[in-house]
Amino acid sequence: MTIELRVLDEADWETWFSTVSWAFGGAFGSDEERALWRSLTETERSIGVWDGDRVVGTAGTFSLGLSVPGGAVVPAGGLTMVGVAPTHRRRGILRRMMRQQLDDVRAAGEPLAVLTASEPSIYGRFGYGTATWELSAEIETRDVRLSAPPGIDEVEIRVADPADVLEECEELYARQVPLRPGMLARRPGWERAALWVAPDVRAGAAPQLCVLAERDGELLGYARYLTRPSWQPSGPDGTVQVRDLQATEPAGYAALLRYLLDIDLMSTVALARRPVDEPFTQLLSDVRRCDLRVRDGLYLRPVEVGPALAARRYATDVEVVLEVTDAFCPWNEGRWRLSGGPEGAVCERTADPAELALTVNEVGAAYLGGVSLSALAAAGRVRELRPGALGAAATAFGSPVAPWLSHGF
Repeated sequence: MTIELRVLDEADWETWFSTVSWAFGGAFGSDEERALWRSLTETERSIGVWDGDRVVGTAGTFSLGLSVPGGAVVPAGGLTMVGVAPTHRRRGILRRMMRQQLDDVRAAGEPLAVLTASEPSIYGRFGYGTATWELSAEIETRDVRLSAPPGIDEVEIRVADPADVLEECEELYARQVPLRPGMLARRPGWERAALWVAPDVRAGAAPQLCVLAERDGELLGYARYLTRPSWQPSGPDGTVQVRDLQATEPAGYAALLRYLLDIDLMSTVALARRPVDEPFTQLLSDVRRCDLRVRDGLYLRPVEVGPALAARRYATDVEVVLEVTDAFCPWNEGRWRLSGGPEGAVCERTADPAELALTVNEVGAAYLGGVSLSALAAAGRVRELRPGALGAAATAFGSPVAPWLSHGF
């Protein structure tokens, strides 16, 4: 029977999404969650692979805005909902979907493609590089002290239902996006996803709350969290699970952290998917009591190398010729002269001799400034062809704050 790849029809969404859920082990089973994803799905950018009347492969693209160094928000195609039925593996279905998705992103004028990977080993062969990392922690609240910055006692704390304060929290979030590369500018409808709590996370926990930090009526930050009570023979042993945390200044951040550390009957504050330069590591007395863990976050692929490198700014002036290899998107192959600095950049084709050689994967990994070109060179993934070119380019590509994917998609 013929395998057919076609754009998703709205009438086929339930069948398509059931295949997505199956591919992810039944992870999207609740009616509430299905309704959320249906409202966010861009059917015209979603793919179904059909074998007769069965969907055997799925992939979708979200139209995203990604913050890059310098504060610009760049259009990006967000790959999502990728799955192939176990009955149809090793038939080239994933490769066909990746080809269709990247061609679609290019046709849409989006210079970047991004994704989060359930299995990281899959996507390197399609040109994606690991562009952000994220920090998780479980803070033992009985064994650490908070070093409070000046002004913390002037901050007022208020607790509310997350839905009741969603608009003001979203306004604060939007102001934060240009300040850190890797954050997503939330499009209409995504505010619902910010409130969504999966059933496995809700299990055994109290309803989600939002704590706000304010000074003279101005919102300085917020944190959404759940409490999960637990009791041991020695006493209460609950966990505060922090779902989201944003703050505009040190005193507001510290006030939120102090509140979370001091919740009664809780002995642990769990933070997940935070920036690797998260301030709590500098505020707590004993980081060994925080069980710190780092893992991969956002994977990024330049779909159009020239426009992608020209869309961001650079920490210092840079003039370098890159020899880029890209077997999956051959229009990126060849030499590119990048001329840029803090005020902007230009990246154009050139016949001049190459000074650095790398694949598109390394361009993607270094693009947001969180992975150093020098570190990639030390791993043998970037070659310096002109002495001194690597150090200058590595400095220019860097970011003063760690890039961070603020939420999944």
